[in-house]
Formats: sequence, structure tokens, C-alpha cells
Amino acid sequence: MKIPVLAMPLLAVVICAADETAFRDVKLASATGTLTNATVTFSDDTKAVVVRVADGRLLTISYNQIDKLSYEYTKKHRIKQGVALGLLSPGTGIIVAFTKSKNHWLDIDFHEEKALNTLVLKLDKRDYQKVCDAAKVRTGKEVAMLGKTSTKSITGKIKN
Repeated sequence: MKIPVLAMPLLAVVICAADETAFRDVKLASATGTLTNATVTFSDDTKAVVVRVADGRLLTISYNQIDKLSYEYTKKHRIKQGVALGLLSPGTGIIVAFTKSKNHWLDIDFHEEKALNTLVLKLDKRDYQKVCDAAKVRTGKEVAMLGKTSTKSITGKIKN
């Protein structure tokens, strides 16, 4: 009978873990275009998306405030990295300069009273699909897959 008693704390941890889904490799985009490290959590307890920013800010958006979720990505050539690497190895630098990097973005359009806002998160390439899936499951809203877009359209959405 001691085994079930010892298993109870483990079972409680598993049940509590099911109430929240957190992703640590996220960056919050600001109105100036700077990116700040953040953690995004989809919480069933509070029914909210919680963004903990590395600078100490805490942003909370209730699921019922969310109007739209959308995913998009941008591609750009790695010219700067290629030039820097070209100083050490010209052949490798040229190859890198002609490759493209891909950035993944989740836009959360929401309202606070009558004001419409957009929260833009840059997602890690390993987690972007998991974040989109969690957003859909937790909020109950479809994530619109917008596909490739320009960086200018991403920064144009960000408001202070």
C-alpha cells in the first residue's frame, strides 16, 4: 500500500503539468523591432496566454480577449554571416552568404476594452509547430497559416 501513497505526488505533478504548456525559446518583438527573450505559457488554470519577458515584464492575455492567431515566416539571405565567415574561410563564407535563414512568427491579435492590439512572438525553429498546436488546442481558436511574408509586414503590425 505504500507504493500508491508514494506515487500520489508524482501523479499530482503530472496532472498539474497538463494544465500549462510553456515554451522558453521565444522572443517578444517590440515596436522598435528589437527582440527580447521571453517565455510563453498557455495556462488552462487562468485561461490565458502568459508572456514572461526577460526584462521582468509580465503580459497576460485572456483566451476570451484573443480575436485571431496567425503564423507566418520570413526568409532572408545570410549576407552578414557570410561576409564575417568569409574573412576566415572565403569559400565557406560565399556558401553561407547564399543560404537563407527562416524566422517563424506567431501573431496574437487581441482586444483590451475597445483597443485592438497585436502581440508578435518570434518562435524557435524547433518549437514553432508545437507552439501553434498548443495555441490552437488551449485557446480553441484556429491558427491561420499565412505562409511567407516580408519582415516589413511583421514590424508594421507591432504597436506599443
